[in-house]
Amino acid sequence: MKIAIYGKTIPENYVKSIQHLIDFLENKKCKIHIYKPFELLLQKKIKFKSDYTIFTGFSDINREIDFLISIGGDGTLLNSITLIKDAGIPILGVNTGRLGFLSSISIEEIDIALDLVFKKKYRLEKRSLIELISDNQPFGDLNYALNELTIVKKETTSLITINTYVNDEFLNSYWADGIIIATPTGSTAYSLSCGGPIISPESENFLITPISSHNLTVRPFVIPDKHQIKLKVTEDRNKKFLISLDSRTYTMDCAAEIIVKKASFKINLIRLENENFFSTLRNKLMWGLDKRN
Repeated sequence: MKIAIYGKTIPENYVKSIQHLIDFLENKKCKIHIYKPFELLLQKKIKFKSDYTIFTGFSDINREIDFLISIGGDGTLLNSITLIKDAGIPILGVNTGRLGFLSSISIEEIDIALDLVFKKKYRLEKRSLIELISDNQPFGDLNYALNELTIVKKETTSLITINTYVNDEFLNSYWADGIIIATPTGSTAYSLSCGGPIISPESENFLITPISSHNLTVRPFVIPDKHQIKLKVTEDRNKKFLISLDSRTYTMDCAAEIIVKKASFKINLIRLENENFFSTLRNKLMWGLDKRN
């Protein structure tokens, strides 16, 4: 098998577990490809018995790679999609962070997880992405997000007004700290903390969630992801606002017009045969937990 490995940090308490992961893959005679900045960290703490290949970005990714292992938290997994883009390479998230909602495999269970993967006892969960279109394309060809697109005010002293259209039909002017356009995957992230509902991954929807709206009658709104959303910030004393795709942020002028639509490709997440979205809700978000039951 050809396995790519991506990560950003190596917590000291996980060094032995990562070494065990590398040993496991080498014993399976895997051809290992490692993201260069992560490889520089591994050099200092991990011993390799076999040769491996280094990659630096999408252009180095071999589409014949069987899957990519993301070592870190959910943020690390979100960053990994900028490397594989539309290559269709499945991602196995190994959690060394805190919550680990997307990176659902604990590193202590890596032997069991990899054994199931090698036996092909898993399924691919296809996750839709959001694509951003604007005149200056601030994010270049990385103009997509797995979780959400967010517009927020640049200064803390005043609200912004965001005119929002769905298929060119006026929806609302949001007077708020900002707005979130989330995928079903992102419904359990920033949107959830702003009062948005949880949406199952296969539901094919967008979620429009205001951030601290001044109008108490405004609530999160779910629309089909075949629709196109247009956003324009019309009032802001600073004349600029911040726009984010997952964890990547850019400053834009208020004159800019933002178009949001469903991306033309999906990301494949590896889910083991004993995993499902509802069990993850219960185990990670303590969904329905009640000490009386």
